[in-house]
Amino acid sequence: MTLSKDPRTRHRRLGVAAAAVGLLAALLTAHPAVATPDPGDAPPAREGVSRSAQEQVKEAIAEGEIPGQDEIVHSANIEHLTNIPKDLLPGTNSDLAFQGRYAFAGNYDGFRIFDISNPKAPKTVAQVLCPGSQNDISVSGNLLFLSTDSSRSDDSCNSTTQPVTEKSSWEGMKVFDISDKRNPKYVAAVETACGSHTHTLVPERRNVYVYVSSYSPNAAYPDCQPPHDGISIIKVPRHAPEKAAVVGFPVLFPGEGPDGGGNPGSPTNPGVSKTTGCHDITVLPSEDLAAGACMGDGILMSIEDPENPKVIDQVQDNVNFAFWHSATFNQTAKKVVFTDELGGGGGATCNEAIGPNRGANGIYDIVGKGEKSKLVFRSYYKIPRHQADTENCVAHNGSLIPVKGKDLMVQAWYQGGVSVWEFTDSAKPKEIAYFERGPLSTTNIVTGGSWSAYYYNGYIYSNDIAKGFDVLKLDDRRTDPAKRVRLGELNVQTQPDYFD
Repeated sequence: MTLSKDPRTRHRRLGVAAAAVGLLAALLTAHPAVATPDPGDAPPAREGVSRSAQEQVKEAIAEGEIPGQDEIVHSANIEHLTNIPKDLLPGTNSDLAFQGRYAFAGNYDGFRIFDISNPKAPKTVAQVLCPGSQNDISVSGNLLFLSTDSSRSDDSCNSTTQPVTEKSSWEGMKVFDISDKRNPKYVAAVETACGSHTHTLVPERRNVYVYVSSYSPNAAYPDCQPPHDGISIIKVPRHAPEKAAVVGFPVLFPGEGPDGGGNPGSPTNPGVSKTTGCHDITVLPSEDLAAGACMGDGILMSIEDPENPKVIDQVQDNVNFAFWHSATFNQTAKKVVFTDELGGGGGATCNEAIGPNRGANGIYDIVGKGEKSKLVFRSYYKIPRHQADTENCVAHNGSLIPVKGKDLMVQAWYQGGVSVWEFTDSAKPKEIAYFERGPLSTTNIVTGGSWSAYYYNGYIYSNDIAKGFDVLKLDDRRTDPAKRVRLGELNVQTQPDYFD
């Protein structure tokens, strides 16, 4: 159904109860280790909220200010085509990748392959059990890549959880052969320092380079020692993936002392994560550029030599950004959208108490050329629809919608749903469409909602943490030209040149 109220009217005083104020204080003062971004290996969190907050949620639903529990609402220019619930893999749904008529959906228990040749009725082609959070996923040719960022007993798909303090524990990258989509074969594993929270592909004809992002070292972790101020780079020969190996660990934040030269975080910068690695990197191979979202820092890099990325510029926002989570270039490589994952994806940050500038996107223009390029802040963007205090909501994974001369993006906001927005004017971003479900619970914070929402060959695909795989159709004169753009493969963190 379509929400009858204009979303701009949804500025109910959600989140101003004492409990919400307490949450705001906790989010802004907690040590970074307390708010580890993205859900962990455990089942989705269920955390109670105050009785007054519960009453506010129920009142907001009764008055039509927010959708009812599990109710689907959307703007008039979006159609919800279908939802495919979880099946054999009950864990947290995570990222998405695409190739031809297939979508590849990560899950903390493994991954699932869909045939999306009919977007109204996707069919499951394969489900692969291979546990290990967060199973960030990418594809290139006949290879599929899977990140493991949890301590496992070994590198097999039969592994079990094991303390990170044990030297024999394993974390890193797994590689599968997907030449037969119905029967993927596990062909290689590469252990990396601090595991692999996310990864980014830099594909070449003979090899695929994998930039591995990980963070939060600890002197008690044998395979994750501080300082950890760079990324692991893996080289994977396409015709011999079993020879995949780490070829370097470039230091992106050089500095004196045990913590390197990134953002020092708290207590120097209260509420800001200390930089001990990167969360995610997006590359734009056509321009030999990369943008890194690295905990307390945002960086712009040259990847002209993919084995030796070079930092061009480094920025911080110690007022409104708690955790630099991900990055997206516009098509002309003149802008970067960075996201702030305030609260680690488990907090209710889309309310009045948190406000419009925290847990939001930061839009930066790239000024200058080459090694003299600078990132210059222009504005913030956050969804204009307040969410309940029981809904985890914050800026998360999204992609460009390819329209020449326009900067358009679709983005996941966990239980804030899916937002389509425009940032052609860097200083005045605006939402043009949305899709969301009502809260999973009216009494507890239950982790759920859209993890990734990406535009691929005319449709929006969303991987919902709890509800499964959603397909949306967007009909709007501003985005309709994108329907003519067809890709053979899409890993969002390896941004294509859509119009080449």
